[in-house]
Amino acid sequence: MNNLDKQYKKLLKKLLLEGADKSDRTGTGTLSIFGQTIRHNMAEGFPLLTTKKMAVKSIMTELKWFLKGRTDIQYLRDNNCKIWDGDYDKSGRTDGTLGPIYGKQWRSWGEYEAGYPESQIDQLANLIENLKTNPDSRRLMVNAWNVGELNEMVLPPCHYGFQVYTRLGQDGYRYISLMWSQRSVDTFLGLPFNIASYGTLLLLLAQEVKMVPEYLIGSLGDVHLYSNHIKQAEEQLKRTPFPLPDIALDDIDILNGEFDYQVLGYRSHSQIKAPMSN
Repeated sequence: MNNLDKQYKKLLKKLLLEGADKSDRTGTGTLSIFGQTIRHNMAEGFPLLTTKKMAVKSIMTELKWFLKGRTDIQYLRDNNCKIWDGDYDKSGRTDGTLGPIYGKQWRSWGEYEAGYPESQIDQLANLIENLKTNPDSRRLMVNAWNVGELNEMVLPPCHYGFQVYTRLGQDGYRYISLMWSQRSVDTFLGLPFNIASYGTLLLLLAQEVKMVPEYLIGSLGDVHLYSNHIKQAEEQLKRTPFPLPDIALDDIDILNGEFDYQVLGYRSHSQIKAPMSN
């Protein structure tokens, strides 16, 4: 059994056995636990779950959207990525954006209404520059939790920041790891996307700064399973994982949110459909 699917199935099982009944903003209801960790060695393969078929194109489209600093719903719809449709439609917004969410904070942190380009901070560009010039820094971070702009967002960030760590190995190579922090974890639908997305981001950063990807770590806060995902989780627990795939990334232009990808050797069980709670 690959270790990633093993960890994920262990998390599902723990939720079913130990999860506390909690209400939530969607009115669906959840089973919830607090303070969990996912840790994946990138040498073991690309972190894409095999116990259900994953929508790889949607994962990559959303990541490109973040990297570009875009917040418009049209880019996602043009690329047949529907994961934000429910939140946008429910918000009542008419400006075609989801407010100053992830990509805006990654690429232009600052006052949402100020309109002063010189006051915007490109956290992603700064991160890459610091990785190249000061790789031992303990300040290699990107933060999406801008408290001054939360009320302007369709949904405050669930995964609200990430930190990068590098080390010089005894073999002379420099290794790079990434840990993301997540306050709210939709375990059945959202978490598998988050794992693969941040795994891809780690690989992109590693290629950009010519380092070896090492560990992907998720620091998870309120880990929950929606009540209308319980049967689906039970079905997934019955499935035996396949070996993890690999991924090839080419034509990378990370600061313009562009890259080509090919997932290699992906063998998975069938998709398990589940409703989104918005």
